[in-house]
Amino acid sequence: MDTAGKLTILAGAAKYDASCASSGSSRGPGAEGRGQGTTLPGGCCHSWSDDGRCISLLKILFSNTCVYDCAYCVNRRSNDIPRATFTVGEIVDLTSQFYRRNYIEGLFLSSGVVGSPDYTMERLCEVCRRLREAEGFRGYIHLKVLPGASPELVRRAGLLADRISVNIELPSSESLRRLAPDKHREGILAPMKRIGTAIEANRDERRQSRRAPSFAPAGQSTQMIIGASPESDYQILRLSEGLYRRVALKRVYYSAYVPVNEAPLLPVVAQPPLLREHRLYQADWLMRLYQFEAEELLSPGEPFLDAEVDPKVNWALRHLEHFPIEINRADPRMLLRVPGIGLVSARRIVAARRWGALDFETLGKFGVVLKRAAYFITCGGRMPVEDLLGRRQALRLRLLDRRPVAALRQPLLPGWGDPGGAPLLPGSPSRQRLTAGGPASP
Repeated sequence: MDTAGKLTILAGAAKYDASCASSGSSRGPGAEGRGQGTTLPGGCCHSWSDDGRCISLLKILFSNTCVYDCAYCVNRRSNDIPRATFTVGEIVDLTSQFYRRNYIEGLFLSSGVVGSPDYTMERLCEVCRRLREAEGFRGYIHLKVLPGASPELVRRAGLLADRISVNIELPSSESLRRLAPDKHREGILAPMKRIGTAIEANRDERRQSRRAPSFAPAGQSTQMIIGASPESDYQILRLSEGLYRRVALKRVYYSAYVPVNEAPLLPVVAQPPLLREHRLYQADWLMRLYQFEAEELLSPGEPFLDAEVDPKVNWALRHLEHFPIEINRADPRMLLRVPGIGLVSARRIVAARRWGALDFETLGKFGVVLKRAAYFITCGGRMPVEDLLGRRQALRLRLLDRRPVAALRQPLLPGWGDPGGAPLLPGSPSRQRLTAGGPASP
């Protein structure tokens, strides 16, 4: 098969991996100012697929041949599909040629497991080494680390790539056992912990000497498939929160389950649960940037995110005792919990109120979404709208997200019985459920 034929197969096989970021580090010029590519913010081009996902860089697999038989994966070994494997030289040539033609400014490289994780990781690292050393490529590289790869290969990957990632894929060890029997929790978490430790150590080294080599300067990320197994949103968010705290994770990507195989333990869905994915992204945004904790957003008694309103509005509706807040005196942390007030508008409010009292007209100029925030704040003791804080249902109707609601609840999965299962991270609750997610400022 020629390179073009392989590209058709292996670019198509890579589309199910959502954890494809495009920037976040700066490598500077190459030796004597030479080199090609840039990793500066905004330096990578982006395109968008028909389902709304961001597809950036040259996004391909090294091979779609795989020794694993994961029930949800289109590349599982038992599937009868066209198979292809690039050579190292073919990927290096493709990346360099595409960059010179201004098609791309970086590379996203993953692979099925060919032979063994170590054999495949050696090939992936060799691609990166040739690009960096032989081609002088300074562009962005996102490299997937295969579970089970040796610590030395994981370290080599971090020194060559800008971002590296290990996909968790399923939120609990029980789901892994049933749907991905060749994978194990420790085989996934162990490299993530090593990467997190190495990133933290490298930051200290770089503070002491700017000549110290960078290790994964854009951090590490992971991906979870949403809807292929019966875990709840509460369990998923607790797992994500634990990963952010323990392994220096940059991002968790949530990927709505796309039914590409038929298997007894997989759910039958009419369409991917994109709304659930969207709500999980919003909740994740609140945890990473708005100082929320998973326990505040959900609980064992209420383990699903609300499909009709975003997680911040849902939190506010469940905690009306905290409102209204006076915009001229409220604590900055509480400002961030008001629906319609974001990170930028909160900073502007805190900075401006040192010079005088604010009014509602000024808040609109600061970027506050008053059609939501007005129900939760006062300015100089006045609320500009009807006070609905004592009428929760009426307030909810005013704030409803009017976009279509699809796939509101996780379908019953045949053969699973109790939707619990051991959590992937120790210390997380074992019984929980699910709902929706996608990146949008809360």
